[in-house]
Amino acid sequence: MYRVFVVDDEPFIIEGLYDIIDWSAFGLEIVGSAENGQDALEALKESAPDILLTDISMPVMDGLTLIREARLFRPDLKVIILSGFNDFDYIKSGLKLGVENYLLKPINIDELQETLANTIDKLNTIRPDRLFSDYDIRILRDNILYRWLTGRIAPNELNERTDMLDIRLDAPYLVTAVLRTESQFEPSYEAAQRLAVLDKTMLPFVDIDGDLVIVFLIEEPEAGKKKAMDVLESMQKRLEPNPLRISLGSVQEMGDGAPQSYAHAKKAQEYFLLLDEPAIVDYEELSQRGGIENTTAQSLDWTDFSKLIKAKELEQLHAAIDAEFERYQLLEGVTPAYIQSMAIEMMIRFKMELKEIKQADQPELYKAGFAQVMQAETIEGLAAVVKEAATLTVDSLMRDVKSPIIQLLLGYVHENYAQALSLKSLSQQYNIHPVYLGHLFQKETNETFTEYINKYRIGKAKEMLKETQLKVQEIALQVGYWETGYFYKQFKKYVGISPTDYKGLL
Repeated sequence: MYRVFVVDDEPFIIEGLYDIIDWSAFGLEIVGSAENGQDALEALKESAPDILLTDISMPVMDGLTLIREARLFRPDLKVIILSGFNDFDYIKSGLKLGVENYLLKPINIDELQETLANTIDKLNTIRPDRLFSDYDIRILRDNILYRWLTGRIAPNELNERTDMLDIRLDAPYLVTAVLRTESQFEPSYEAAQRLAVLDKTMLPFVDIDGDLVIVFLIEEPEAGKKKAMDVLESMQKRLEPNPLRISLGSVQEMGDGAPQSYAHAKKAQEYFLLLDEPAIVDYEELSQRGGIENTTAQSLDWTDFSKLIKAKELEQLHAAIDAEFERYQLLEGVTPAYIQSMAIEMMIRFKMELKEIKQADQPELYKAGFAQVMQAETIEGLAAVVKEAATLTVDSLMRDVKSPIIQLLLGYVHENYAQALSLKSLSQQYNIHPVYLGHLFQKETNETFTEYINKYRIGKAKEMLKETQLKVQEIALQVGYWETGYFYKQFKKYVGISPTDYKGLL
């Protein structure tokens, strides 16, 4: 996929270009935009585009100067000029700089599409290696490995793609690890990539949840698992003090066992608080202790619980928990270990529900409860622990914001996140100084306003990518990002991959 950068001092032109062309159909991706040549020049150094679409007449630095300066460090940059100036001198200057075309505004869409197609042909001819760039190959690998570990790829396609991408799946066994961090994602991913270059039996990739997954290909179960543990422990030490939660799935035979190892690693990740600050949560170790029991067909229907949590209906929530435990007792052949596993499942669901609502993890609320579940000796005792978790969840939502002004502000943000929001405009709306409002917001949410709104918007974008067929540009607009390039940057910051690649994993 080739990268495109757009420059025009009229924002509506930039927005229009996002919409009038189906960029992905051309194998193109807009990676950024700017409203003057100087800002564009700085951005080009970081975004490394293949194609530049630029206006000529702009403030600070004009388009012709931008092209000359950009070519100093990007000599192979392809340029298409979009200009309102039908002036021979401008056209002559542009042609001297070796531009692909000089298109007059208003833009003729057919002519622009034809120019893009010709430009792509040139890029493919001159630089065939870019048909699959390093970034493209990484995304292809992520997609293939994720589909493999979720059982969503046919054997013949898997063999074809792994041969093309030089992915080895020839070991007799494998074990999968999931690495999750609440801080910076890049260090852990880069560390895994460096190790994988030296050790071809490691296959790191990023899954649809934004977790770093490492598949270890092993020859013998016991020794292979020990080697994987050593590698993971070493990574954890090198990445201190950044918190890194690592879970290890079960050792499985290559083939049909691969999805099971991955599912176990993901499951173990949610049981992280069961042990006292473990270095690594091992699914097999938890299973031997009785901490994890495979659930049967009688799975938990969480929909009603979720509604009661959001409505803060604590009394009804407690009644629903009692009813659920009564239902468990009536199941034929049910064991105490099964009921205990369902209690843990409910605890985890409360934890995840609170994280989804508040856009922040609060594992400390549930740590004591997990220990109590493991120690409870009666069904009544298990139900009491789960009801206490429900109480803590609702209380956290009730006590989430002490200041009425921040409560109002958050309510407004949740309703209007798709609009242009800033502390300055909101401070005028609520008649409070913006600096004070910013300090108050950070004090009571532990995040800056910008961090909070970006995380909330990206969370909504993930939902829309999963549940709708909208284009990425459309989703960006619907969650409040008028600049698609900025949306891509924020999405990658919080999820680890771009929205286009995230959608490709679905």
